[in-house]
Amino acid sequence: MEHIEQLWKNQNAAKNKKAKSSRKGSSEISSQKWAILSLSSIPLVMTLGNSMLIPVLPSMEKELSISAFQSSMVITVYSIVAIILIPIAGYLSDHIGRKKVIVPSLIIAGIGGLISGWAAWKLENAYWVILAGRALQGVGAAGAFPIVLPLVGDMFKNEDDVSTCLGLIETSNTFGKVLSPIFGAILAGFMWFLPFLAFPIFCAISVLMMAFLVKSPKSSQKPMPFKDFFTGIKKTFKKKGRWLYAIFFVGGILMLVLFGILFYLSEVFETEYGIKDIKKGFFLALPLGALCLASFISGKVIKKNKVLMKWLTFGGILAAALSIAALWFSIKLWYMISMFVISGIGIGIGLPCLDSLITDGVEKKERGTITSFYTSMRFIGVAAGPPIIALLMNYSNHLIFIIMSSISILAAIITLFAIKPQAKG
Repeated sequence: MEHIEQLWKNQNAAKNKKAKSSRKGSSEISSQKWAILSLSSIPLVMTLGNSMLIPVLPSMEKELSISAFQSSMVITVYSIVAIILIPIAGYLSDHIGRKKVIVPSLIIAGIGGLISGWAAWKLENAYWVILAGRALQGVGAAGAFPIVLPLVGDMFKNEDDVSTCLGLIETSNTFGKVLSPIFGAILAGFMWFLPFLAFPIFCAISVLMMAFLVKSPKSSQKPMPFKDFFTGIKKTFKKKGRWLYAIFFVGGILMLVLFGILFYLSEVFETEYGIKDIKKGFFLALPLGALCLASFISGKVIKKNKVLMKWLTFGGILAAALSIAALWFSIKLWYMISMFVISGIGIGIGLPCLDSLITDGVEKKERGTITSFYTSMRFIGVAAGPPIIALLMNYSNHLIFIIMSSISILAAIITLFAIKPQAKG
């Protein structure tokens, strides 16, 4: 009888502890709502700064007398610079603090936008100066969005809260992609270079929000010497390298496919169907809206269930691969858009899962650096997508669909065999 009573007490204690933890997590999110909103503004702004230019590229080609490949480099150069600098920004954020890296980076990105916009407005041969401004935007981007992921991990102790907030951050990122083609097309309808000049205004708003509404959690630990830190990173990769490399690769592939789709649609809408300006912006927003909604729901559902994260990622990538492969049969307008909407849903399901797996899976002191490698791979995908599609468009649509579907299937296979989280007891 005593044993039964004790068992009953233990069960009640466990339930109370769980309920208390849940209430604590809920109150943490509630108390940090303005900070979460401020952090969400960063991926939104960075996405606007890049994706807003996609519907403008055909106009840019005419105004500057450049090729489709050269216009794609306006997207790519931004990402290449970011790829190189993201690991440095991640390391600095682990040592001097996340906020001290994010705020100056947003200011640098805004200055880059001003340079590109001024060159497009005032200079006759503006192309190379625009690229220089875009490179400076890439410098700023390296220390902005990539540092948001580890900062969210630092701010919350409850893993459910971390997953929920990362889902909101990824949703904000994808919501930026939804707004970008519409907003870019509206601005370009007045003057084709206005999207460049709008970007610094967005950066200024985000800087003010970060400065006044976000408080970085104080760390009681002193920064490790570089040698010890580097040794710790090496040990982490040795111990967890298999699934870390898999997440890096899969994240890069998803962004390559996404930005490849956007570039392809932007060109095809205008050249094949005569869809331009704001109408094109709304058409581009359809797959991106699906991606945004899927990211939001995925972030809410996964909580801290890492096994679920793996299978949702696998299923999402497989759905994206099959829908792209289905374009082999037809590229009629609404059929093509429907297939790309399914692709957007698949990618949107996978991204918050990958964010949570990598943020929860590494130690806090190394989180900035490890997540920066992951974000670098995502930027590689962003950089590679448009020029690859621009080159493939010289051959055939079928080749584009075969390659994009094949690399998506490869990413799904890697997710299946290399990412093996254990269920928590």
